[in-house]
Amino acid sequence: MTSVRDLSDEAGLPVETINDDYNARATVSVEVFEETIGRYREGSVSARKIATALDVVYDAESGQTIDIFGGGEEPRPVFVFIHGGYWRALSKNESAFMAEMLARHGVATVAVDYRLAPEVTLAEIVREVRAAIAFVHREGRRYGLDPEQIFVGGSSAGGHLTGAVISGGWQAEFGVPEDVVKGAMPVSGLFHLAPIAKSFVSEWISLSDEEIQALSPAVNLPASGCPIVVAYASGEPAGFGRQSSAYHQAWTEAGFASVLKEIPERHHFDVVLDLMSDQTEMGRALLDLIEGRVPE
Repeated sequence: MTSVRDLSDEAGLPVETINDDYNARATVSVEVFEETIGRYREGSVSARKIATALDVVYDAESGQTIDIFGGGEEPRPVFVFIHGGYWRALSKNESAFMAEMLARHGVATVAVDYRLAPEVTLAEIVREVRAAIAFVHREGRRYGLDPEQIFVGGSSAGGHLTGAVISGGWQAEFGVPEDVVKGAMPVSGLFHLAPIAKSFVSEWISLSDEEIQALSPAVNLPASGCPIVVAYASGEPAGFGRQSSAYHQAWTEAGFASVLKEIPERHHFDVVLDLMSDQTEMGRALLDLIEGRVPE
């Protein structure tokens, strides 16, 4: 199993190797990519019929917003979804495709927008998504959300940002308890940024050694970690599987609950669409996590 140390050492590999190992876009055709992103959008548009509130500003400094779906008369558990796109693409408008499934099980959904690189730095993106979690904790009851039952997930760059909100050391600054997040599902995530900083991603995000350390979830574990499900697709480029394996190992070695799942017959982009159904391995694992059961 890949370790966090191994991920740090990846930065010494040839740039061509690193690029191959983290170039998810190269693993699918243009047609498959566009069809998959279209499914993100279609599912998110469909979810608007159960919208509780749209374009709610969560952070005055950046003006960024969230969409809220399926809030209840009595506060409901809430799944906060953080989109991917290598920190430079997509938005909350493609990020609510799981909301209808979760609403049928009494769970609300929040889709988060954040400013994109290269307009802002990765440190600022991390600050914004942490501000979104703090807003849900502080203001959630106004929208039918239970601030004591916040669960977080995200795909690809959103998996990294999921790791950032369950990392330690930021909560006091935002006025939230250390256990503000009760469970998480990072999907196809990036948890150590050393190899990423040497890859093609440096075209839009520049990271110093200090920023790599500060912004890598795998080296900023909390004092007490929530249960997590770390998932990735069998069709991922190799780097994403190694990152998921290493993060799962780091979490379990710290004494925290983690389940690692490789989802068969899926690629980097469509694996997260399994959250649209409660009949998939991913959908069942998310519901188990929210309902306090150990995912199988």
